[in-house]
Amino acid sequence: MELQTLVNKQKKFFLTKQTLNATFRKKQLKTLKKMLKTYEERIYQALKKDLNKSKHETLTTELGVVYAEIDFALKHLNEWMSPEKVPAPITHKGTENIIYKEPYGSVLIISAWNYPLQLSIAPAIGAIAAGNCIVLKPSEHAAATSSLLAEMIQATFDEAYFTVVEGEKDVSQRLTELPFDYIFFTGNAHVGKAVMAQASKHLTPVTLELGGKSPAVIDKHAKINLAAKRIAWGKFTNAGQTCVAPDYVYVHEKVKTKFVKTLKKYIIAFYGKKPLQNKDYVKIINTHHFDRLHRFLTDGMIVHGGKSDRDKCMIEPTVLDNVSWQDDVMQEEIFGPILPVLSFRKLNDVITKLKQGEKPLAFYYFGKDERTQEQILEELSFGGGCINDTLYHLANPHLPFGGVGSSGMGAYHGKYGFHTFSHNKSVMKQTTAFDIPLRYPGSRIGHSLVKKIMG
Repeated sequence: MELQTLVNKQKKFFLTKQTLNATFRKKQLKTLKKMLKTYEERIYQALKKDLNKSKHETLTTELGVVYAEIDFALKHLNEWMSPEKVPAPITHKGTENIIYKEPYGSVLIISAWNYPLQLSIAPAIGAIAAGNCIVLKPSEHAAATSSLLAEMIQATFDEAYFTVVEGEKDVSQRLTELPFDYIFFTGNAHVGKAVMAQASKHLTPVTLELGGKSPAVIDKHAKINLAAKRIAWGKFTNAGQTCVAPDYVYVHEKVKTKFVKTLKKYIIAFYGKKPLQNKDYVKIINTHHFDRLHRFLTDGMIVHGGKSDRDKCMIEPTVLDNVSWQDDVMQEEIFGPILPVLSFRKLNDVITKLKQGEKPLAFYYFGKDERTQEQILEELSFGGGCINDTLYHLANPHLPFGGVGSSGMGAYHGKYGFHTFSHNKSVMKQTTAFDIPLRYPGSRIGHSLVKKIMG
Protein backbone atom coordinates (compact mmCIF):
# COMPACT_ATOMS: atom_id res chain seq x y z
CA MET A 1 0.00 0.00 0.00
CA GLU A 2 2.93 2.34 0.76
CA LEU A 3 4.33 1.75 -2.71
CA GLN A 4 0.96 2.49 -4.30
CA THR A 5 0.77 5.69 -2.26
CA LEU A 6 4.20 6.67 -3.57
CA VAL A 7 3.13 6.14 -7.17
CA ASN A 8 -0.06 8.13 -6.55
CA LYS A 9 2.02 10.92 -5.05
CA GLN A 10 4.24 11.05 -8.13
CA LYS A 11 1.30 11.01 -10.51
CA LYS A 12 -0.21 13.90 -8.56
CA PHE A 13 3.05 15.86 -8.77
CA PHE A 14 3.28 15.19 -12.50
CA LEU A 15 -0.16 16.74 -12.96
CA THR A 16 1.17 20.03 -11.54
CA LYS A 17 2.93 20.41 -14.94
CA GLN A 18 6.22 21.48 -13.31
CA THR A 19 8.18 18.82 -15.19
CA LEU A 20 6.97 20.08 -18.57
CA ASN A 21 9.20 23.13 -18.34
CA ALA A 22 12.71 23.04 -19.87
CA THR A 23 14.04 25.27 -17.10
CA PHE A 24 12.79 22.84 -14.45
CA ARG A 25 14.36 19.85 -16.24
CA LYS A 26 17.72 21.57 -16.63
CA LYS A 27 17.70 22.54 -12.98
CA GLN A 28 17.12 18.89 -11.98
CA LEU A 29 19.95 17.70 -14.25
CA LYS A 30 22.32 20.25 -12.74
CA THR A 31 21.16 19.26 -9.26
CA LEU A 32 21.83 15.62 -10.12
CA LYS A 33 25.38 16.40 -11.24
CA LYS A 34 26.02 18.54 -8.16
CA MET A 35 24.77 15.67 -5.98
CA LEU A 36 27.17 13.21 -7.62
CA LYS A 37 30.07 15.65 -7.19
CA THR A 38 29.18 16.17 -3.53
CA TYR A 39 29.05 12.44 -2.82
CA GLU A 40 31.88 11.47 -5.19
CA GLU A 41 34.27 10.22 -2.52
CA ARG A 42 31.56 8.08 -0.94
CA ILE A 43 30.64 6.73 -4.38
CA TYR A 44 34.24 5.54 -4.76
CA GLN A 45 34.01 3.89 -1.34
CA ALA A 46 30.68 2.17 -2.08
CA LEU A 47 31.87 0.71 -5.37
CA LYS A 48 35.10 -0.41 -3.74
CA LYS A 49 33.05 -2.24 -1.13
CA ASP A 50 30.59 -3.81 -3.58
CA LEU A 51 32.95 -4.80 -6.40
CA ASN A 52 36.46 -3.77 -5.32
CA LYS A 53 36.53 -1.17 -8.09
CA SER A 54 39.49 1.19 -8.16
CA LYS A 55 38.94 4.92 -8.36
CA HIS A 56 40.14 4.85 -11.96
CA GLU A 57 37.70 2.14 -12.99
CA THR A 58 34.85 3.83 -11.13
CA LEU A 59 35.62 7.14 -12.82
CA THR A 60 35.96 5.69 -16.34
CA THR A 61 33.07 3.21 -16.28
CA GLU A 62 30.59 4.73 -13.82
CA LEU A 63 30.93 8.38 -12.84
CA GLY A 64 32.58 9.69 -16.00
CA VAL A 65 29.85 8.15 -18.13
CA VAL A 66 27.02 9.80 -16.22
CA TYR A 67 28.80 13.17 -16.01
CA ALA A 68 29.16 13.13 -19.79
CA GLU A 69 25.50 12.09 -20.22
CA ILE A 70 24.28 14.96 -18.03
CA ASP A 71 26.39 17.52 -19.88
CA PHE A 72 25.22 16.18 -23.24
CA ALA A 73 21.56 16.36 -22.18
CA LEU A 74 21.94 19.92 -20.90
CA LYS A 75 23.55 20.98 -24.17
CA HIS A 76 20.89 19.46 -26.41
CA LEU A 77 17.70 19.53 -24.30
CA ASN A 78 16.10 22.53 -26.00
CA GLU A 79 16.64 20.92 -29.39
CA TRP A 80 15.20 17.57 -28.23
CA MET A 81 12.15 19.19 -26.66
CA SER A 82 11.29 21.38 -29.66
CA PRO A 83 8.12 20.36 -31.51
CA GLU A 84 9.09 18.79 -34.82
CA LYS A 85 7.31 20.02 -37.93
CA VAL A 86 6.87 17.40 -40.64
CA PRO A 87 5.68 17.64 -44.25
CA ALA A 88 2.25 16.54 -45.50
CA PRO A 89 0.91 15.07 -48.76
CA ILE A 90 -1.10 17.15 -51.24
CA THR A 91 -4.31 15.75 -49.76
CA HIS A 92 -3.48 17.67 -46.56
CA LYS A 93 -3.03 21.06 -48.22
CA GLY A 94 -3.36 23.87 -45.69
CA THR A 95 -2.42 21.79 -42.64
CA GLU A 96 0.43 22.14 -40.19
CA ASN A 97 1.76 18.78 -38.92
CA ILE A 98 3.74 18.59 -35.72
CA ILE A 99 5.24 15.93 -33.44
CA TYR A 100 5.27 16.90 -29.77
CA LYS A 101 7.48 15.06 -27.28
CA GLU A 102 5.56 14.57 -24.09
CA PRO A 103 6.66 12.73 -20.93
CA TYR A 104 4.92 9.53 -19.89
CA GLY A 105 4.44 10.48 -16.23
CA SER A 106 5.76 8.31 -13.39
CA VAL A 107 8.42 5.84 -14.54
CA LEU A 108 10.06 2.88 -12.82
CA ILE A 109 13.76 2.19 -13.35
CA ILE A 110 15.09 -1.18 -12.16
CA SER A 111 18.87 -1.27 -12.39
CA ALA A 112 21.54 -3.98 -12.28
CA TRP A 113 24.43 -4.68 -9.91
CA ASN A 114 27.40 -4.85 -12.31
CA TYR A 115 27.58 -1.09 -12.88
CA PRO A 116 25.29 -0.12 -10.01
CA LEU A 117 25.76 3.63 -10.25
CA GLN A 118 25.89 4.06 -14.02
CA LEU A 119 22.97 1.72 -14.76
CA SER A 120 20.84 3.57 -12.20
CA ILE A 121 21.70 7.16 -13.10
CA ALA A 122 22.12 6.96 -16.90
CA PRO A 123 18.49 5.99 -17.60
CA ALA A 124 17.35 8.48 -14.95
CA ILE A 125 19.06 11.24 -16.94
CA GLY A 126 16.90 10.39 -19.95
CA ALA A 127 13.79 10.26 -17.77
CA ILE A 128 14.55 13.65 -16.19
CA ALA A 129 15.34 15.22 -19.57
CA ALA A 130 12.02 13.94 -20.91
CA GLY A 131 10.08 15.41 -17.97
CA ASN A 132 9.08 12.33 -15.96
CA CYS A 133 8.89 11.51 -12.28
CA ILE A 134 11.08 8.57 -11.24
CA VAL A 135 11.08 5.64 -8.86
CA LEU A 136 14.48 3.95 -8.90
CA LYS A 137 14.95 0.39 -7.66
CA PRO A 138 18.70 -0.34 -7.41
CA SER A 139 20.04 -3.89 -7.24
CA GLU A 140 20.15 -5.34 -3.75
CA HIS A 141 23.31 -7.28 -4.69
CA ALA A 142 25.35 -4.06 -4.76
CA ALA A 143 24.18 -3.19 -1.27
CA ALA A 144 26.58 -0.34 -0.48
CA THR A 145 25.83 1.50 -3.71
CA SER A 146 22.11 0.88 -3.36
CA SER A 147 22.13 2.33 0.14
CA LEU A 148 24.13 5.35 -0.98
CA LEU A 149 21.84 5.98 -3.96
CA ALA A 150 18.86 5.96 -1.60
CA GLU A 151 20.57 8.31 0.84
CA MET A 152 21.77 10.91 -1.62
CA ILE A 153 18.71 10.96 -3.89
CA GLN A 154 16.29 11.18 -0.98
CA ALA A 155 18.39 13.99 0.54
CA THR A 156 18.45 15.88 -2.78
CA PHE A 157 15.05 15.43 -4.44
CA ASP A 158 11.41 15.50 -3.40
CA GLU A 159 10.16 11.89 -3.32
CA ALA A 160 7.11 13.01 -5.28
CA TYR A 161 9.54 13.70 -8.13
CA PHE A 162 12.52 11.33 -7.80
CA THR A 163 13.05 8.70 -5.15
CA VAL A 164 14.66 5.34 -4.44
CA VAL A 165 13.01 2.16 -3.20
CA GLU A 166 15.38 -0.48 -1.84
CA GLY A 167 14.73 -4.14 -1.16
CA GLU A 168 15.01 -7.71 -2.35
CA LYS A 169 13.50 -9.14 -5.53
CA ASP A 170 10.04 -9.26 -3.96
CA VAL A 171 10.10 -5.45 -3.82
CA SER A 172 10.92 -5.31 -7.53
CA GLN A 173 8.03 -7.66 -8.19
CA ARG A 174 5.59 -5.54 -6.18
CA LEU A 175 6.78 -2.42 -7.97
CA THR A 176 6.18 -3.95 -11.41
CA GLU A 177 2.62 -4.77 -10.36
CA LEU A 178 1.85 -1.06 -9.96
CA PRO A 179 0.43 1.14 -12.74
CA PHE A 180 3.59 3.01 -13.72
CA ASP A 181 3.50 4.87 -17.01
CA TYR A 182 6.80 3.34 -18.17
CA ILE A 183 9.20 0.65 -16.94
CA PHE A 184 12.91 0.56 -17.74
CA PHE A 185 14.65 -2.67 -16.71
CA THR A 186 18.30 -3.70 -16.85
CA GLY A 187 19.13 -7.31 -16.00
CA ASN A 188 18.92 -10.85 -17.30
CA ALA A 189 16.40 -12.20 -19.77
CA HIS A 190 14.63 -14.44 -17.24
CA VAL A 191 13.71 -11.53 -14.98
CA GLY A 192 13.09 -9.34 -18.02
CA LYS A 193 10.33 -11.71 -19.16
CA ALA A 194 8.70 -11.49 -15.73
CA VAL A 195 8.87 -7.68 -15.79
CA MET A 196 7.30 -7.61 -19.25
CA ALA A 197 4.55 -10.00 -18.15
CA GLN A 198 3.66 -7.78 -15.19
CA ALA A 199 3.80 -4.64 -17.32
CA SER A 200 1.38 -6.16 -19.81
CA LYS A 201 -1.36 -6.24 -17.16
CA HIS A 202 -1.45 -2.43 -17.24
CA LEU A 203 -0.34 -2.18 -20.89
CA THR A 204 2.72 -0.34 -19.58
CA PRO A 205 5.43 0.18 -22.22
CA VAL A 206 8.86 -1.21 -21.34
CA THR A 207 12.49 -1.00 -22.25
CA LEU A 208 14.45 -4.16 -21.53
CA GLU A 209 18.25 -3.96 -21.41
CA LEU A 210 19.30 -7.61 -21.25
CA GLY A 211 22.42 -9.42 -22.50
CA GLY A 212 23.47 -12.66 -24.12
CA LYS A 213 26.58 -14.31 -25.50
CA SER A 214 28.30 -11.49 -27.36
CA PRO A 215 30.97 -12.85 -29.74
CA ALA A 216 34.23 -11.42 -30.98
CA VAL A 217 35.65 -12.62 -34.31
CA ILE A 218 39.31 -12.20 -35.20
CA ASP A 219 40.11 -12.69 -38.86
CA LYS A 220 43.45 -13.71 -40.33
CA HIS A 221 44.22 -10.18 -41.55
CA ALA A 222 43.46 -8.49 -38.20
CA LYS A 223 46.10 -6.52 -36.34
CA ILE A 224 46.62 -9.16 -33.68
CA ASN A 225 48.43 -6.97 -31.18
CA LEU A 226 45.62 -4.40 -31.10
CA ALA A 227 42.92 -7.08 -31.19
CA ALA A 228 44.40 -8.89 -28.17
CA LYS A 229 44.87 -5.63 -26.26
CA ARG A 230 41.34 -4.39 -26.88
CA ILE A 231 39.74 -7.76 -26.17
CA ALA A 232 41.69 -8.13 -22.92
CA TRP A 233 40.43 -4.70 -21.87
CA GLY A 234 36.84 -5.29 -23.02
CA LYS A 235 36.57 -8.76 -21.52
CA PHE A 236 38.27 -8.34 -18.16
CA THR A 237 37.15 -4.81 -17.26
CA ASN A 238 34.88 -5.19 -14.21
CA ALA A 239 36.06 -8.83 -14.05
CA GLY A 240 33.98 -9.62 -17.13
CA GLN A 241 30.76 -8.56 -15.41
CA THR A 242 29.71 -6.38 -18.33
CA CYS A 243 26.65 -7.11 -20.46
CA VAL A 244 28.54 -6.20 -23.66
CA ALA A 245 31.82 -7.90 -22.78
CA PRO A 246 33.12 -10.33 -25.41
CA ASP A 247 31.62 -13.59 -24.16
CA TYR A 248 33.83 -15.76 -26.35
CA VAL A 249 36.26 -15.33 -29.23
CA TYR A 250 36.35 -16.97 -32.65
CA VAL A 251 39.91 -16.72 -34.04
CA HIS A 252 41.09 -17.71 -37.49
CA GLU A 253 43.24 -20.83 -37.13
CA LYS A 254 46.22 -19.17 -38.87
CA VAL A 255 46.53 -16.51 -36.14
CA LYS A 256 45.14 -18.33 -33.11
CA THR A 257 48.49 -19.19 -31.52
CA LYS A 258 49.75 -15.64 -31.93
CA PHE A 259 46.51 -14.20 -30.58
CA VAL A 260 46.49 -16.33 -27.43
CA LYS A 261 50.15 -15.55 -26.74
CA THR A 262 49.54 -11.81 -27.16
CA LEU A 263 46.33 -11.95 -25.10
CA LYS A 264 48.28 -13.46 -22.19
CA LYS A 265 50.84 -10.65 -22.47
CA TYR A 266 48.17 -7.98 -22.09
CA ILE A 267 46.37 -9.73 -19.25
CA ILE A 268 49.63 -9.70 -17.31
CA ALA A 269 50.29 -6.08 -18.31
CA PHE A 270 46.84 -5.00 -17.07
CA TYR A 271 46.45 -7.14 -13.95
CA GLY A 272 49.90 -8.48 -13.07
CA LYS A 273 51.22 -12.01 -12.74
CA LYS A 274 49.14 -12.51 -9.59
CA PRO A 275 45.77 -10.81 -10.20
CA LEU A 276 44.27 -12.20 -6.99
CA GLN A 277 46.77 -10.06 -5.09
CA ASN A 278 46.06 -6.97 -7.18
CA LYS A 279 44.31 -4.52 -4.86
CA ASP A 280 42.40 -3.00 -7.80
CA TYR A 281 41.23 -6.19 -9.48
CA VAL A 282 37.43 -6.33 -9.42
CA LYS A 283 35.76 -9.14 -7.50
CA ILE A 284 32.76 -11.27 -8.37
CA ILE A 285 29.63 -9.73 -6.87
CA ASN A 286 28.81 -12.64 -4.51
CA THR A 287 29.49 -16.32 -3.79
CA HIS A 288 26.44 -17.46 -5.78
CA HIS A 289 27.90 -16.00 -8.97
CA PHE A 290 31.40 -17.12 -7.97
CA ASP A 291 30.24 -20.74 -7.69
CA ARG A 292 28.42 -20.55 -11.03
CA LEU A 293 31.55 -19.22 -12.74
CA HIS A 294 33.92 -21.60 -10.96
CA ARG A 295 32.14 -24.59 -12.50
CA PHE A 296 33.09 -23.31 -15.97
CA LEU A 297 36.79 -23.71 -15.15
CA THR A 298 36.50 -27.46 -15.73
CA ASP A 299 35.45 -26.95 -19.37
CA GLY A 300 38.09 -27.20 -22.08
CA MET A 301 41.71 -26.51 -21.16
CA ILE A 302 42.97 -23.56 -19.12
CA VAL A 303 45.78 -21.86 -21.06
CA HIS A 304 46.03 -18.83 -18.78
CA GLY A 305 44.80 -18.00 -15.30
CA GLY A 306 42.35 -20.33 -13.60
CA LYS A 307 43.22 -19.60 -9.98
CA SER A 308 40.47 -18.39 -7.66
CA ASP A 309 39.74 -17.34 -4.09
CA ARG A 310 36.19 -17.96 -2.89
CA ASP A 311 36.67 -15.97 0.32
CA LYS A 312 37.61 -12.91 -1.75
CA CYS A 313 35.09 -13.80 -4.50
CA MET A 314 37.86 -13.53 -7.08
CA ILE A 315 38.72 -15.49 -10.21
CA GLU A 316 41.79 -14.71 -12.27
CA PRO A 317 41.39 -13.53 -15.87
CA THR A 318 41.16 -16.95 -17.47
CA VAL A 319 41.51 -18.12 -21.07
CA LEU A 320 40.03 -21.48 -22.11
CA ASP A 321 41.04 -23.47 -25.19
CA ASN A 322 39.64 -26.71 -26.62
CA VAL A 323 36.09 -25.60 -25.80
CA SER A 324 33.09 -27.00 -27.66
CA TRP A 325 29.53 -25.73 -28.02
CA GLN A 326 28.42 -28.66 -25.87
CA ASP A 327 30.34 -27.40 -22.83
CA ASP A 328 28.44 -25.66 -20.02
CA VAL A 329 30.48 -22.48 -20.50
CA MET A 330 28.93 -22.09 -23.96
CA GLN A 331 25.33 -22.65 -22.83
CA GLU A 332 24.74 -19.31 -21.10
CA GLU A 333 26.16 -15.82 -20.82
CA ILE A 334 29.38 -16.13 -18.82
CA PHE A 335 29.33 -12.69 -17.16
CA GLY A 336 32.71 -13.19 -15.56
CA PRO A 337 36.48 -13.23 -16.24
CA ILE A 338 36.52 -16.42 -18.31
CA LEU A 339 37.15 -16.25 -22.05
CA PRO A 340 36.69 -19.33 -24.27
CA VAL A 341 38.69 -19.24 -27.51
CA LEU A 342 37.41 -21.14 -30.53
CA SER A 343 39.02 -21.34 -33.97
CA PHE A 344 37.65 -21.23 -37.51
CA ARG A 345 38.90 -21.80 -41.02
CA LYS A 346 36.13 -20.18 -43.08
CA LEU A 347 34.35 -17.01 -41.94
CA ASN A 348 31.11 -18.13 -43.59
CA ASP A 349 31.02 -21.09 -41.21
CA VAL A 350 31.17 -18.67 -38.26
CA ILE A 351 28.42 -16.51 -39.74
CA THR A 352 26.21 -19.57 -40.25
CA LYS A 353 26.82 -20.71 -36.65
CA LEU A 354 26.06 -17.28 -35.20
CA LYS A 355 22.85 -16.97 -37.19
CA GLN A 356 21.59 -20.15 -35.54
CA GLY A 357 21.81 -18.62 -32.06
CA GLU A 358 20.02 -15.80 -30.29
CA LYS A 359 20.81 -12.25 -31.36
CA PRO A 360 23.53 -10.91 -29.05
CA LEU A 361 23.64 -7.53 -27.35
CA ALA A 362 27.05 -6.83 -28.89
CA PHE A 363 29.30 -8.10 -31.66
CA TYR A 364 32.96 -7.36 -32.34
CA TYR A 365 34.84 -8.00 -35.55
CA PHE A 366 38.58 -7.56 -36.02
CA GLY A 367 39.86 -7.43 -39.57
CA LYS A 368 41.12 -4.94 -42.15
CA ASP A 369 39.13 -5.99 -45.22
CA GLU A 370 36.24 -3.54 -45.68
CA ARG A 371 34.18 -5.87 -47.87
CA THR A 372 34.31 -8.50 -45.13
CA GLN A 373 33.34 -5.89 -42.56
CA GLU A 374 30.30 -4.97 -44.63
CA GLN A 375 29.40 -8.65 -45.09
CA ILE A 376 29.44 -9.15 -41.32
CA LEU A 377 27.30 -6.07 -40.70
CA GLU A 378 24.81 -7.05 -43.39
CA GLU A 379 24.39 -10.70 -42.42
CA LEU A 380 24.43 -10.61 -38.61
CA SER A 381 21.87 -8.97 -36.33
CA PHE A 382 23.00 -7.66 -32.94
CA GLY A 383 22.27 -4.76 -30.60
CA GLY A 384 25.42 -2.79 -31.36
CA GLY A 385 29.14 -3.28 -31.56
CA CYS A 386 32.50 -2.33 -32.98
CA ILE A 387 34.81 -3.02 -35.87
CA ASN A 388 38.36 -3.45 -34.52
CA ASP A 389 37.41 -2.56 -30.94
CA THR A 390 35.26 -3.64 -27.99
CA LEU A 391 32.89 -1.81 -25.62
CA TYR A 392 33.87 1.67 -26.85
CA HIS A 393 30.63 2.25 -28.74
CA LEU A 394 28.90 2.68 -25.37
CA ALA A 395 30.82 5.87 -24.71
CA ASN A 396 29.43 7.74 -27.74
CA PRO A 397 26.24 9.57 -26.69
CA HIS A 398 25.29 9.98 -30.35
CA LEU A 399 24.81 6.19 -30.66
CA PRO A 400 21.76 4.37 -29.26
CA PHE A 401 22.50 1.54 -26.85
CA GLY A 402 20.12 -1.40 -26.68
CA GLY A 403 19.47 -4.98 -27.69
CA VAL A 404 17.45 -6.86 -30.26
CA GLY A 405 15.44 -10.04 -29.83
CA SER A 406 16.46 -11.91 -26.69
CA SER A 407 19.13 -9.31 -25.89
CA GLY A 408 16.51 -6.64 -25.24
CA MET A 409 14.21 -4.03 -26.68
CA GLY A 410 14.42 -0.27 -26.78
CA ALA A 411 17.51 1.92 -26.47
CA TYR A 412 18.96 4.85 -24.54
CA HIS A 413 22.00 7.15 -24.14
CA GLY A 414 21.96 10.74 -25.38
CA LYS A 415 18.85 11.75 -27.32
CA TYR A 416 17.78 8.10 -27.45
CA GLY A 417 17.28 8.14 -23.68
CA PHE A 418 15.17 11.27 -24.05
CA HIS A 419 13.09 9.62 -26.79
CA THR A 420 12.72 6.39 -24.81
CA PHE A 421 11.02 8.26 -21.99
CA SER A 422 8.97 10.48 -24.33
CA HIS A 423 5.76 9.80 -26.20
CA ASN A 424 5.70 11.19 -29.74
CA LYS A 425 2.34 12.92 -29.93
CA SER A 426 1.27 13.57 -33.52
CA VAL A 427 -0.91 16.62 -34.13
CA MET A 428 -2.40 18.02 -37.34
CA LYS A 429 -3.58 21.64 -37.28
CA GLN A 430 -6.18 22.04 -40.04
CA THR A 431 -6.95 25.28 -41.81
CA THR A 432 -10.42 26.83 -41.67
CA ALA A 433 -9.75 29.17 -44.62
CA PHE A 434 -10.92 26.56 -47.10
CA ASP A 435 -12.09 22.96 -47.22
CA ILE A 436 -10.94 20.43 -49.81
CA PRO A 437 -14.01 18.33 -50.69
CA LEU A 438 -12.17 15.18 -51.86
CA ARG A 439 -12.77 13.17 -48.72
CA TYR A 440 -16.51 13.79 -48.48
CA PRO A 441 -19.14 11.47 -49.97
CA GLY A 442 -21.07 12.94 -52.90
CA SER A 443 -18.13 15.08 -54.08
CA ARG A 444 -18.55 16.28 -57.68
CA ILE A 445 -14.81 16.21 -58.36
CA GLY A 446 -15.12 12.58 -59.24
CA HIS A 447 -13.66 9.22 -58.42
CA SER A 448 -11.01 9.42 -61.15
CA LEU A 449 -9.40 12.55 -59.72
CA VAL A 450 -9.36 11.11 -56.19
CA LYS A 451 -7.77 7.94 -57.53
CA LYS A 452 -5.14 9.96 -59.40
CA ILE A 453 -4.21 11.93 -56.28
CA MET A 454 -4.39 9.12 -53.72
CA GLY A 455 -3.73 6.02 -55.80
